Amino acid sequence: MVVFAGDVNGHIGSSNVGYDGTHGSFGYGSQNADGFRILELAGGLNLVICNALFTKQEAKLVTYVAGPVKSTVDYIMVWQEDKAKDCNIKVISSEECVRKRKLLVMDMWFKATKSWHRKFEPRVLVLKLKEEKT
Repeated sequence: MVVFAGDVNGHIGSSNVGYDGTHGSFGYGSQNADGFRILELAGGLNLVICNALFTKQEAKLVTYVAGPVKSTVDYIMVWQEDKAKDCNIKVISSEECVRKRKLLVMDMWFKATKSWHRKFEPRVLVLKLKEEKT
């Protein structure tokens, strides 16, 4: 599984016109040129932007707050086939991880595989050293 997460300094906006597979139309704000590049990258690599998959309150979408300026610039992206494992993505508005940046977290579901316990068999390699000829 691949998770691409970080501050990409672009605004993907709330419109998913032309990006139905990568954008879920639940973003924040309006799109800019860097947001267009993010959507192109996600589309080219078959990624989905998880921040835009769920409808959330504004406080749980905004990752950057500086006075009256609010925006979403931190994103988490996964492969299209792994988006079913995403359970919840949200911003914890009470936690500031870096100055003016809010903490973005993602809950994921993983299918546990049963591990079969084998009886431990010690693997010891015994080598005999050559004797010195005198």
